Amino acid sequence: MAWKIELSREAEKSLAKLGAEAATRIAKGLREIAALDSPRQRGEAMVGNHAGHWRYRFGNYRVIARIEDGLMVILVIAVGHRREVYR
Repeated sequence: MAWKIELSREAEKSLAKLGAEAATRIAKGLREIAALDSPRQRGEAMVGNHAGHWRYRFGNYRVIARIEDGLMVILVIAVGHRREVYR
């Protein structure tokens, strides 16, 4: 059973501002992650102020997401360049 991916309004805006190549790579990667049995097979758990969230790497871009197990939803909170997304 595939996971559902939902994007926050902020993440949608950030993704729309990216170039077509980067946005396509991120969208494809998120679809691949959603097809896994557990989205925790890829990415890394975050610590500190972002504890409880997961980070996924796509080239120079990062996606920060919260995994909601009971609903089988991956909620994308932020999408951005690696130097800016953690701020």
